[in-house]
Amino acid sequence: MSASFVPVVFIHGLWLHASSWQPWQDLFSEHDFDPVAPGWPGEAATVAEARTRPEAVAGFGIDDVTAHYAEVVRGLDRPPLLIGHSFGGLIAQKLLGQGLGRAAVAIDPAQIKGVKALPFAQLKAGFPVLGNPANRSRAVSLTAEQFRYGFGNALPQAESDELFDRYTIPSPGRPLFEAAFANFARNSAAKVATDRSDRGPLLFVSGQADHTVPDVVTRSAHRLYRGSSAVTELKQFPDRGHSLAIDQGWRDVADHVLDWSKRHTLQA
Repeated sequence: MSASFVPVVFIHGLWLHASSWQPWQDLFSEHDFDPVAPGWPGEAATVAEARTRPEAVAGFGIDDVTAHYAEVVRGLDRPPLLIGHSFGGLIAQKLLGQGLGRAAVAIDPAQIKGVKALPFAQLKAGFPVLGNPANRSRAVSLTAEQFRYGFGNALPQAESDELFDRYTIPSPGRPLFEAAFANFARNSAAKVATDRSDRGPLLFVSGQADHTVPDVVTRSAHRLYRGSSAVTELKQFPDRGHSLAIDQGWRDVADHVLDWSKRHTLQA
């Protein structure tokens, strides 16, 4: 890693492989950041291999994944910028709240404890996992149709199917149960330190057509930080779904995040 460049840790969410961040890594590398995109615990190096070994990721929860990325962060020579999508966005918030990372971006982040909004679209998107309690200890895969509803609803059918074929992998069901029932658990794994004023800057990014994490959920999470005096911003992208970080419009999102990151991190 260059001694003068700010590291970036990209954190993906459920059902996408770490390789889905490659275009973002290339872009941030061009702008003098040092990006890495580690997979979740047990995640195979390739999409093809991950699909053959779903049991390798079964049972991991939010705290397990957070600890995994915390170890990555502690292994860097300086605090990184954290960029997460979906559950990766929740984990990025947890790490920032723990004092790990100089700034964070949460793109369509899974709901944290305290968010009370529960739109029907979100319930439907989560039903492939939440509909069967046994999935808490299993790894679950989406069908192309389920991916279309949860990720690709704002895309042409052909593009949604192409992204499904390129990036999707089985993922543990446990994090979805932990987030769904966070407000009923005293020590929920989805709890984030929202009131810290000594943390780094935080940017929320919302796709306003998202079914998996509807815009109202992201806005509700953003409001939970009103007790903190640290920088906390929200950027909304109209007519964009949960695939906004990987579909053909990814560059619009990435360019905004990159510009924000340059303003809020010290490249020295």
